[in-house]
Amino acid sequence: MLVTARIHRPTPRDAVELVAVTMRSGRGRARLDRERSDLVATVAHELRSPLTGVKGFVQALLNRWDKLSDEQKKLMLATVNADADRLSRLIAELLDVARIDTGRLSLYPRPLDFQAAVGRVVASVQAGTGREIAFAVDGDLPTVHADPDKLAQVVTNLVDNAIRHGEGQVTLTASRIRDEASYDGVLLHVDDEGDGISPDIRSRVFTKFWKHGTRGGSGLGMYIIHGLVHAHGGSVEIDDAPTGGARVSILWPKADLGED
Repeated sequence: MLVTARIHRPTPRDAVELVAVTMRSGRGRARLDRERSDLVATVAHELRSPLTGVKGFVQALLNRWDKLSDEQKKLMLATVNADADRLSRLIAELLDVARIDTGRLSLYPRPLDFQAAVGRVVASVQAGTGREIAFAVDGDLPTVHADPDKLAQVVTNLVDNAIRHGEGQVTLTASRIRDEASYDGVLLHVDDEGDGISPDIRSRVFTKFWKHGTRGGSGLGMYIIHGLVHAHGGSVEIDDAPTGGARVSILWPKADLGED
């Protein structure tokens, strides 16, 4: 319990006219302190792993340069480069989290072809993985209101998560959705063929550093997805995929271009 008191008197020489006592539970502050400690510990752990790899391989190159073959050097440098990329991604994710938390996320939205934007992401991710990724569109899609870079980041994270935590094919399905509340936009399903996410833990999926299974990752992807989609006026939900895995669905609002 935190207790503060304040007295009021017209001048230092006058008698006290009013005493205000405030009592506040210390649970909120204690919880905030724990969250900050957990954040520091988690970030330190996530940074330590790639930094240890970089340090180890650079030290080996410095100590044994003349004894290593060109192929060994190339392999070590490729590993260092991959760890450096991992660090860069983690730092970028932490910056995004800070901007979302403080409401300082910069968006530059404009009317965007949703199908073309998602198609580019699918083609890019497909080029770097051996897993099959399917993208189907049901009917004509409206032009959406989106920051192109942020939409690409959302879809990339969704597909990467589906690849990391699922098996077999990753399937994306987009369709136009309208309801009686005059909502108009695009509904995108991203389905995997993994074990799915239990309803008991779905409320925790969009929290910071949430991880499911042992497939790695920073645990920030879904939190960032949630923040970016909501910043555009959309929503995100978790459900079961028809294939038995997990389904992540996002609603993205249509651009306001008049009636069509």
